[in-house]
Amino acid sequence: MNDIPILSGKELERIALTIHPGGWAIERERPLATLLGSCVAVCLFDPRLKIGGMNHFLLPKGAQAGNADHDVILNGDFSMEVLVNGLLNKGAQKSRLVAKAFGGGTIVSSIRMAIGERNAEFAQEWLKREGIPLLASDFSGPWSRKIVFLPSTGDAFCRRMSTSLPDAAAMAKEEQDYERALSQPKPAGEKRIELF
Repeated sequence: MNDIPILSGKELERIALTIHPGGWAIERERPLATLLGSCVAVCLFDPRLKIGGMNHFLLPKGAQAGNADHDVILNGDFSMEVLVNGLLNKGAQKSRLVAKAFGGGTIVSSIRMAIGERNAEFAQEWLKREGIPLLASDFSGPWSRKIVFLPSTGDAFCRRMSTSLPDAAAMAKEEQDYERALSQPKPAGEKRIELF
């Protein structure tokens, strides 16, 4: 008999670690959650180790010019590599990884030249190129999405939410504020972390 309590969706959301734009996390037990507009979240899972992770990226790829730190943190290339490498460092094997991916909505049609569609296309292309099967996805459409991922089982739950104009504007503002904060110059004397 299984002694693990069955939690409702609201209880899972309450105990979940929230992943914000530009973020990622790897867990074994604790659920991971995020709220998506035009962003995409990819959930990766190693079924043998019962470990998984989730990212949340704002842009498909970094720009050729501009603030390099800003581009790296927000772009899907970086976000996917960091998530895969983090799982490998915990003992996962790339050949066992499977994916579920969500987001890429068009919650305000004028926002960023169809960035949601580009994010969804990028996620699918990246996973295909890396040989990671995409088991489930929910992309595009005029919805925001609440995602809850259970890294111990690989289950992911996606709740589409109608987005009112004020909600869409608030979500777009959060994404833009985060992007703007990252593009600000670092104070003199602040150490820069180099990724290699």
